[in-house]
Amino acid sequence: MITVNNVGLHFSDRKLFENVNIKFTPGHCYGLIGANGAGKSTFLKVLSGEIEPSTGNVSLGPDERLAVLKQNHFDYEDFTVLDTVIMGHKRLYDVMKEKDAIYMKEDFSDEDGIRAAELEGEFAELNGWEAEAEASQLLQGLNIPESLHHSLMSELSNAQKVKVLLAQALFGDPDVLLLDEPTNGLDARSIAWLEDFLMNFENTVIVISHDRHFLNAVCTHIADLDFQKIQLYVGNYDFWKESSQLAAQLKANANAKKEEQIKELQDFIARFSANASKSKQATSRKKMLEKITLEDIQPSSRRFPYIEFKQEREIGNDLLRVEGLSKTIDGHKILDNISFTLNRQDKTAFLADNDLATTTLFKIIMGEMEPDEGEIKWGVTTSQSYLPKDLTPEFSEEVEILDWLRQYASKEQEDNTFLRSFLGRMLFSGDEVNKKVNVLSGGEKVRVMLTKMMMQNANVLVLDDPTNHLDLESITALNDGLKKFPGALLFSSHDHEFIQTLANRIIFISDQGMVDRQDTTYDEFLENEQVQKQIEALR
Repeated sequence: MITVNNVGLHFSDRKLFENVNIKFTPGHCYGLIGANGAGKSTFLKVLSGEIEPSTGNVSLGPDERLAVLKQNHFDYEDFTVLDTVIMGHKRLYDVMKEKDAIYMKEDFSDEDGIRAAELEGEFAELNGWEAEAEASQLLQGLNIPESLHHSLMSELSNAQKVKVLLAQALFGDPDVLLLDEPTNGLDARSIAWLEDFLMNFENTVIVISHDRHFLNAVCTHIADLDFQKIQLYVGNYDFWKESSQLAAQLKANANAKKEEQIKELQDFIARFSANASKSKQATSRKKMLEKITLEDIQPSSRRFPYIEFKQEREIGNDLLRVEGLSKTIDGHKILDNISFTLNRQDKTAFLADNDLATTTLFKIIMGEMEPDEGEIKWGVTTSQSYLPKDLTPEFSEEVEILDWLRQYASKEQEDNTFLRSFLGRMLFSGDEVNKKVNVLSGGEKVRVMLTKMMMQNANVLVLDDPTNHLDLESITALNDGLKKFPGALLFSSHDHEFIQTLANRIIFISDQGMVDRQDTTYDEFLENEQVQKQIEALR
C-alpha cells in the first residue's frame, strides 16, 4: 500500500496539483490519466521519491518495496540481461554480489565465513535461489529468448532493452509497482502477456498508458488528474470516459429531473457491471459500482480535437497492387517477396514484429524509398495522404504553424481565417498558431500533420503508427474520425482498440513473407489458431 497525504507540487510558474489524499491499496490496478502536461509522470516521480513534493508526504507500508519502470535504456550497458532484471530487487542483488565476492576470496577467513552464512540466510529469505529462474521466466514472457539472457545489455536492440527494463520492474513481486507507458515499444504478444501478468498481480499497481484496451483490461480504478486534483473512480477507462460524458450531459441539462438522472446513471452502471467479467476483482468491483451516486461522478475539463476526413472523389475499382516487393537495409532483409492487392473498401492494418518492416513498406508505397525488387501501382482514381512515423524532417525549419500549413493549402484554403479554423479544431487557438514548428512536442506535430491531411481531402489515408505521441483524448478523436472516413485506410498501430475498431483486413509482414486475412477483425485474427501458426512459421 502507498499513502499520499496532502501532497502538492508547485513550480515557480505553475501549480501541478494540490491537496492530494489517496490510499492506493493492494489487489488493485490504478490507471493514472490526465491531459498532456497535467503532471502524470511527475506524480509518479513524487510517489517513487525521485521528486520531493512542495507539501505533504508519501509513505509505504512497513517493510514494503516499491519498483519503478526505468526510462533510460542505456544505464545497464555493461551488465548481463539476467543481472539487469535481478537488479530490480536492489537488496537481493547486493546480497548476491557480496556473497559471491566473499566466496571468491583466496584468503577466506573465519569472519568471512560468518558473514557468508548471514548472507546465505538473507539470500534464502529473499527467495534468491529462485531469482534467475524467475528473471528468465519474465524475459521469456516478453519474448527475450534464453540465448540472450547472459548477453550484455549493450548487445541488445533498443526494443529488447525496453522489455528487459520492464522485466526488471516486475521482478521480485514488488509491493507497489509504478509503470509509466509500459506498452511503449512492445509487440502485441508482449502486451497480451503483460495484461495477463497485471490482471493476476496481487499487490498495488499504478500505471500511465495511452493504450485504451490495456487500461480497460488491467485497471480496477481510474485516478483522474484534473483541475489540479486527483479523483479516484471505480472501474476501467471506458467506465470513466462514459461516466464523465454523462456527468457533463446531466450538468448541462439543468432542468432534468433528479429521478431521471439517477435512473440513467443506474442503467449505465448496470451495463458496465455486466462487462467486468474478465477481471478476478469483478465481483468486488461490481459491488463498488453499484454504490456510486450522481455526486460521485464529475465532468472532465478535457478538450477533444475535432477530426473529420473527407474525400474529394470516390475510389474506382482499383486501389493498390503490390507485387514481389523485397528490401534489404544495411545488410538485413526487411521485406521479402511481399505481394497483395487492396480493394476500395479495405481498411487494412499492417502488423509486424519489427516496426521497421511496416515503416519501410509505407515509405516504398508512398515513393519515399525504392524497393530492391518488385513494383507498386496505385489506381488512377486514388489520391493519397501520408502520416509518416518520423516527423522530424517535416518540421525541421523555423516556420510558424500558420505559415507551414499555408504551403499545403489550395487557393480556397489560403485565407488566415480558414487556416485558423482548421487549427482550432486541433486545439491550436489564439497565439498558438504562431509557434515555430521545429519546437513543437511530438503530440503537437502529429496534430498539425493531421490538420494538413484533413485539408487534402484524399481518398486514401496511409498512417504509420498514428497514435504515437498522442494523448488519450486525441487518440479517441482520431479513432472516431477514421471510423467515419468513407475512403480506404492503410495503417500500422500497436493500439489494440484502434486496430479492432477500424480494420477489416489484417496483413502481417516479415522478412520471411506475409500472412493476409480479409474480412476479419483484429480479435478474430488473434484468436485464429491457424493464422497464428502461420505467423509463428515466419518468425
